[in-house]
Amino acid sequence: MKARRRVVPGIGPKRTPTVRTIRPAIRPTQPVGSAAGSRTVRPADSSSAVSTDAVGGRPVELAVDLGRGLVLANPVLAASGSMGYGVEIADAVDLARLGGLVTRGTTLKPRGGHPAPRTADVPAGLLLGIGLQNPGIEAVLERYAPTWARWTTPVIVNLCGESAGDLAEITRRLEGVAGIAGIELNLSCANGSRGAFGLDEGAAGSLVTAVRRATELPLIAKLTAAASDVRAIARAVEDAGADAISAINTMPGLALAADRSGPALGSGYGGICGPVLKPHGLRVVWEVAQVVAIPVIGIGGITVIDDVLDYLAAGASAVGVGVAALADPMLPVRLADELADACRARGVGTAGALAGTALPARPAPPSTRGAEYGR
Repeated sequence: MKARRRVVPGIGPKRTPTVRTIRPAIRPTQPVGSAAGSRTVRPADSSSAVSTDAVGGRPVELAVDLGRGLVLANPVLAASGSMGYGVEIADAVDLARLGGLVTRGTTLKPRGGHPAPRTADVPAGLLLGIGLQNPGIEAVLERYAPTWARWTTPVIVNLCGESAGDLAEITRRLEGVAGIAGIELNLSCANGSRGAFGLDEGAAGSLVTAVRRATELPLIAKLTAAASDVRAIARAVEDAGADAISAINTMPGLALAADRSGPALGSGYGGICGPVLKPHGLRVVWEVAQVVAIPVIGIGGITVIDDVLDYLAAGASAVGVGVAALADPMLPVRLADELADACRARGVGTAGALAGTALPARPAPPSTRGAEYGR
């Protein structure tokens, strides 16, 4: 792997957006050496990396390289929050057949979360107000890391914090712990009075820089669709050392109580998820894939194989299944099988052949120049 350049966000010449030539991250399962030349991450059971069952029995290569040695057996992950820390659903899901599992958001100290009610139905989706309830990083490592070390499925720890120092400290505690395949940084976390890290390219880049200095673990930056210029955020985190990008997190929303006396959630605002989120997620993936060279993981509203195919066509190398897995925990496993069938039906031998087919030949205007305002 080539050495990664270090760029201090906000310093240096502005870059002119260039066309991204899609180099699918879907590759054979041999682990890739880290940038430091020493770390490799064991992929999930390699028997699931090449699928030969179902239509025609022709082998299909599904493995995905997300960088710095993080290789998934297939492109379908359980997104953060959908399966807790994995042990909670281990008896209900064949975890070895997942491409990977991203844990629920974890903070430096324990957090109790928001008051009830924490969920509300909205058209074509769900509004969540959980509030990052978790036992804190030390308890997570003590309770779950020994189990993760016995699994073949890569476990990626989702981290949240209120400062770069907070997140760097959590990250240092993960370094060298067996069973941790990588880190996903939640850039929707609060950044003091300025809102979320992911709303500002300088804040996002600085956060990734701080965490990158603290670890050689594979690092995924999770973007929010609420940013006014998501392309600038994506370039900033890539320059700061992120190995991959995941997009998107939930979108902020509000639902009212049945008697309209106030918000339906105890937290007031909540995060919109479910099928209603897909157009937002697809838009961000399509925009980001045009301006970065690192892999993109598409998240938001994935419930059927057509959703997976849409995200791949928009430039994603992998996808994360979120709230739909709460109702149907085996959905990510079935979607990986259906992806192999979709490849056979199209006469291609790799899922990578389906990646980026919807991207324009030249960068399209950013969504901030929306069609409703003209060009």
